[in-house]
Amino acid sequence: MKRVWLQGLFITVFVFALLALGNSATDFKIFTAFDTIGQALKDFELTDYAFSKLRPDPKPEQRIILVNIGALSRRELAQEISIVSKYGPRVIGVDGIFTCEGGLRDSINCPALLDTLGNLMLSQAIQEAGNVVLAEKLMQTDSLSKTDIDLYDSLELPDPIFSDYAFKGFVNLPTNAVYQEDVKLCRSIFPKIAVNGKDHLAFSVQIAYRYDSVVTKKFLARNNPEEIISYRGNIEVQQLKLKSLQNQETAATNFGTMFYVVDVDAVMREEFAKELFKDNIVIMGYLGDYLGDPSWEDKFFTPLNSKVAGRANPDMFGPVVHANAVAMILNEDYVNELPDWGKYAVAFIICLLTVVLFIEIDQRIPQWFDALSVLIQLFEVLVISLVIIYAFSLWNLKLDLSIAIGVSALVGPAYDIFKSVQNEINRRLTIRREKVSTP
Repeated sequence: MKRVWLQGLFITVFVFALLALGNSATDFKIFTAFDTIGQALKDFELTDYAFSKLRPDPKPEQRIILVNIGALSRRELAQEISIVSKYGPRVIGVDGIFTCEGGLRDSINCPALLDTLGNLMLSQAIQEAGNVVLAEKLMQTDSLSKTDIDLYDSLELPDPIFSDYAFKGFVNLPTNAVYQEDVKLCRSIFPKIAVNGKDHLAFSVQIAYRYDSVVTKKFLARNNPEEIISYRGNIEVQQLKLKSLQNQETAATNFGTMFYVVDVDAVMREEFAKELFKDNIVIMGYLGDYLGDPSWEDKFFTPLNSKVAGRANPDMFGPVVHANAVAMILNEDYVNELPDWGKYAVAFIICLLTVVLFIEIDQRIPQWFDALSVLIQLFEVLVISLVIIYAFSLWNLKLDLSIAIGVSALVGPAYDIFKSVQNEINRRLTIRREKVSTP
């Protein structure tokens, strides 16, 4: 039996060597390739099924209210902020960067500069509110962008006339999208990023901090460079205008409404429950020109998309993504992940046990080895996949078992290769011994 386990250990090491070789030989990560059964569906993860199908419907988050800014000018936005502020929210987050793109300060490239009165009105509205969080954007120089997409050395800030009277948080979301028109799939946030040695908080984290600093400090104390967003819900966007569009495919979540939302006109006319904003968080941002607008501007694919695979339309506007992140922080509804050593430990144990089982089958019932080995591999991949889905659904634990799936897929071929090499070595040793023993 000791020999069997020793042989199993050698074959297990061989399997991991094959994985490492494949990983280093190509730019395509083999571990990622095996994640969710070979990434047959590019933007699909097994946990997406838990997000969109298995989790219970969320309760409405009454502490976070979303307000649409539509296509408002700066002076109109100033009016909207003043109206919202009048009803006593604890924090107002405005998902917009009020500066001139590229730093160009002429009225041709930056028409907003022409509205001097509007800029003064917006500045005054922010100052009088006293609790506004504005958006900033992490930037990279060209040389840095070629080396690491997650390092930043500069910031695009709101003009001082606005930022001097507001808190700030960066709105960058990790999507792997290079251009605005690229597919933007958002699963996580960077809680904080250091720029030139100074930490800057994410927009959602800054909002949560201004609402409840104690619980936000607990979140930051996790010290994770990236946090998976525990998505719970969306806003209702299927309005009458949208429904009237014939043959218009729309994207939605499988959940009910989680966040209350007030459209532009309703705010301007003050047609909302007057207690709605009191002591709550208000996140203002673009949710379409009207609620239900099928616009793709500042819109993301998320794991809540009703289509877990073959997604055609993004399902969530940026402000709602931020709202989900804020809700996660306030509710301490974190997604925990298996540490790196755990990923390898699980994969090693599964691989070793599988190899030992293969050796036993090969020795005892060799005529059934091929059929049983394939069935065992399929069974393991199925079980691992179910464990990934239900661990996330039940305990908010994201198990990255891609390495385990990889070794389960490779253990059969690796065993055959190892056995063939071993048999060849034994054959040559036998021939050599026979030659030596022959007079």
